[in-house]
Amino acid sequence: MIKDLEPGIIWKYFSEISGIPRQSGHEEKIIAYLLGFAEKKGLEFKKDSAGNVLIIKPATSGKENSPCTVIQSHVDMVCEKNEGTEHDFLNDPLDLYEEDGFVKARGTTLGADDGIGVAAALALLDSDDIQHGKLECLFTVDEETGLTGANALSEDFITGRLLLNLDSEEEGAVYIGCAGGKTTAVFKTLPERLTSNKTLHYTVVLDGLRGGHSGLAINRGLGNAVILLSRFLWNLNEKINFDISTIRGGDKHNAIPREARAEICLNEEDLTILETEAIKFTDIYRQEFRKTDGDVKLSIIKNSSCSTVLTEKDKSDLLNLLYSFPHGVFSMSQDIEGLVQTSTNLASVSVQTDGVNILTSQRSSVESLIHDVAGKVIAHALMADYDFISKDPYPAWTPDPDSPLLKIASSSHSELFGHEPEIKAVHAGLECGIIGKKYPGIDMISFGPDVFGAHSPDEKVRISSVANFWDLLKNILQKI
Repeated sequence: MIKDLEPGIIWKYFSEISGIPRQSGHEEKIIAYLLGFAEKKGLEFKKDSAGNVLIIKPATSGKENSPCTVIQSHVDMVCEKNEGTEHDFLNDPLDLYEEDGFVKARGTTLGADDGIGVAAALALLDSDDIQHGKLECLFTVDEETGLTGANALSEDFITGRLLLNLDSEEEGAVYIGCAGGKTTAVFKTLPERLTSNKTLHYTVVLDGLRGGHSGLAINRGLGNAVILLSRFLWNLNEKINFDISTIRGGDKHNAIPREARAEICLNEEDLTILETEAIKFTDIYRQEFRKTDGDVKLSIIKNSSCSTVLTEKDKSDLLNLLYSFPHGVFSMSQDIEGLVQTSTNLASVSVQTDGVNILTSQRSSVESLIHDVAGKVIAHALMADYDFISKDPYPAWTPDPDSPLLKIASSSHSELFGHEPEIKAVHAGLECGIIGKKYPGIDMISFGPDVFGAHSPDEKVRISSVANFWDLLKNILQKI
């Protein structure tokens, strides 16, 4: 059914790659597919040690003197699924379907970020009716978990100095800048665990949140499951005495957590308070997030047993740390109206028998502020006697409003749709920041179709916008 959509050549390839597992860090199968595609089409190709693939297509007749254009997309996808969805991202194909003008995947992320970009590049390589200069289609790996593919590019891997990045998610917009960022991990070894003397064992589950991309959606006021669960437990700790065995929530550094759970032990006389507080905070959260996360809920599930638990001090330190942890927007851009300048995301927490691991990510279009907001995270960690590892930041992509490539894209957009595109920067880490640093002087823009809910199982791509995206891509290439 997906293959029957228009433009057929893009949906054909999107359907094909959706059947190939491509979780970040496990891109072997999609890499093999790309190499096989190039061999079958008789196209020049190469692969570097990181797994990045470059497939080269000669200029069409009459365009031999046009400059070489790099078409860039990343092959990996964020792998998230709804609670209760059975799906093995290392082996199972995505289950695609069409609904209300969108393509979605049942119970999981769709991978339109950046599967649509990959499909468009493959469509260009397979087409024989588009006028273009020499094309270098660059497929990078592991964008979502650390931009490691882009970081590994050698200085001679590409030759083109015009680059079309196909990893944006808003029809009618052309992006010319992005934020830089880094991840900061906070952790603590727990040498002492206790056996609880409490008689009842329960799991507290917070779910029903939408989640989303920690850059694109950080300013939408979405609920963070780790923060909301820790807020509930912090307040519950003021009313009853309970023990904590585990807390788990979130997964990816670039996704706002949708679900979190804690295994706790308590005495029978405190059960009514637990149940009452869960109902109370469900009502509070639904009122506070009625516009964004109206389905949020706290559930109480009885367990048959409880493993060892945190000491009272470790429990108190952890709840204080999580409840007060920095999260969200810190400042807005002074140069581009409505653009988030600096933010941090409390991405995940995992309390295991031997320790606590917390993952956060920071973003900013100003490098000094990446370090500043990471410093606030580190300061919180140090006050709770936690250790940390803070990675070096990846670079921002500085906007160039005088870009010749931007002028071509604006002209194409006006010709096709009757108006110029919106010129924007994005509060997310595009590979353009790294590529621009590796290849000084390269002229870049980024654009794509409408993709909503990226990095969550609500992800969907608007079908009509894919056709417009494809027309714009072809027109830009014809004009270069």
